[in-house]
Amino acid sequence: MLVTRTVAAGVGVVIACGEIDHDTVARLHDALLPDGTAEFERVVLDLSQVTFMDSSGINTLIGAHRSREAARGWLRLVNPTEPVLRVIELVGLDLLLTCHPSVDQAVTS
Repeated sequence: MLVTRTVAAGVGVVIACGEIDHDTVARLHDALLPDGTAEFERVVLDLSQVTFMDSSGINTLIGAHRSREAARGWLRLVNPTEPVLRVIELVGLDLLLTCHPSVDQAVTS
């Protein structure tokens, strides 16, 4: 899995590519919670290139959400692929985190 980070309008943008599972989730965790803390109060996670996500990815998203919420910020998801969206919906994470069709819409809404 490849994870890149950038900034758009003062919002942290994390772009994940590949599979998020037990073996790769540390890269996502480090991008969302460097050194165990939230670098940005507001973060957008682009999942448009993620082909698979297991429970370790879900747990990382929940942890990142809680960290942002404690800092009075937010974590928003962008364009999850169909298999990833299905996992998000099955566990009810879509009730906690909003999904947006693009980074621009996630940043500005």
